[in-house]
Amino acid sequence: MSKKFQITGTCIPEKHYMVHMKSQIQKIVSEYIEEGQYFSINRARQYGKTTTLYLLERYLKKEYLVISFSFEAADELFCSLYIFASGLIRNIGKDLKMQNVSEELLQNWLKPISPEFPFHDLSDRITDLCSNSPRKIILMIDEVDKSSENQIFLSFLGLLREKYLKQQQSKDVTFQSVILAGVYDIKNLKLKLHPGEEAKYNSPWNIAADFNIDMSFSPSDICEMLSEYEADWHTGMDIIYISRLIYDYTSGYPYLVSGICRLIDEAIAAPPDHSGIEPWSREGVAEAVRLMLRQPNTLFDDMIKHLAEYPDLAAVTRNILFHGTEYSFNHYSTALNIGVMFGFLKERRGKTQIANRIFEMHLYQYFLSEELIKTDIQTFPNAHENQFIKDGALNMDLVIKKFVEYYTDLYQEKDESFFEKQGRKMFLLYLRPIINGTGNFYVEAETRDETQTDVIVDYLGKQYVIELKLWRGKKYNEAGEKQLIDYLNLYHLDKGYMLTFSFNKKKQTGIKEITIQGKRILEAFV
Repeated sequence: MSKKFQITGTCIPEKHYMVHMKSQIQKIVSEYIEEGQYFSINRARQYGKTTTLYLLERYLKKEYLVISFSFEAADELFCSLYIFASGLIRNIGKDLKMQNVSEELLQNWLKPISPEFPFHDLSDRITDLCSNSPRKIILMIDEVDKSSENQIFLSFLGLLREKYLKQQQSKDVTFQSVILAGVYDIKNLKLKLHPGEEAKYNSPWNIAADFNIDMSFSPSDICEMLSEYEADWHTGMDIIYISRLIYDYTSGYPYLVSGICRLIDEAIAAPPDHSGIEPWSREGVAEAVRLMLRQPNTLFDDMIKHLAEYPDLAAVTRNILFHGTEYSFNHYSTALNIGVMFGFLKERRGKTQIANRIFEMHLYQYFLSEELIKTDIQTFPNAHENQFIKDGALNMDLVIKKFVEYYTDLYQEKDESFFEKQGRKMFLLYLRPIINGTGNFYVEAETRDETQTDVIVDYLGKQYVIELKLWRGKKYNEAGEKQLIDYLNLYHLDKGYMLTFSFNKKKQTGIKEITIQGKRILEAFV
């Protein structure tokens, strides 16, 4: 059976093309496990937490006794302290039996537990197990945030904390290390234990060490995975180039990386649907991104759900995308912290950014769709796709020209403040139905601010760079032209576009084409 790219469930090295995370696993062992640390692996949905635990368990079993289970479907455990303790004894017993521990050790662990003092008995049972085991014991629990608001779970964390502290004082023997995995950070989880009770931020997991291992895939990590694939299939791809390209779209988000690779392998490389597109090429990667954005998936579904649940987070995200608002990152800002926890915001150089280009594309599509529903700018009379496509290519000159005509007509009915805030959004609203379903666009995060946005359009294998900016004088305009030239060089293009929104009463509107450093620029002023 040939290997596949896996995007659901645990990645198994023998079954799947994957990043093996050797350096990350070794770092976790040396910096956390060997040091006896208790810690949480809290990362966004489908960020490889379960696979990391699986690979870590495989690595640790050479030297340690590893007990691992999940709270994914363990609701029945949280009915009472006695049921929880008994269920834990039972689940851990199964794991011990699978690892062929001595019969005496197993039977001592499985003895009936006290109904009157179940957690005291559980604590003593853990001490006996860890004292008599010939190997140190690691405890791993996945999906811990499924029950994180339950008082019984908090009591269990309190038990682990007490034993950890006593072990530090040589007054008890317990697990060498405890690892909890989930989306939420158990140390700082906002809890509401009972109806009417004040919301709390406290957690008995405050003994946990900060987990600072980068679990995203670097370009070299992606190279490792694609090299294994290339050794099997001999596609002739430029592994370094394709790895970097995938990273540019995903910023190493594990699900997105594997998802792009899987689409190229299973959809684009299989004619006739995508015949004519070279699978492992820039066009193939762009087509995989287009397909990913068209198909619903649980990651995107979760993103939209969280935006609805947290209006402040939605407002922050919208302001970053459409207005170039810069938010200095602060861990105590609830909206920013939640966005990072859920994986679609990130901190970079002290600023808050959208986590990756694919999330940005998806969020633009979502917000623009919502905008079309609620805004009074609902129809674009000349935005019909057919007139802009000739011989399979997008006529961007005509797109700009028709938008200028539309904008100029509309300007007479709106005040200046409306356009200063909405102008760039209007262009993206205009552009979306023209390229929808066939092309995508994204914004260069490095240049997005309150006065400027650089939009990159991918359409049928060809790219277009459009700089959207507010008029701030001749010098600022020349600086914008220079920056556009730099992007044209970066993307190996001969022509670019500049759309300037000017509110100068003496402005001259219209379109002109200029040549700078051998590059043609179509400049439109509205």
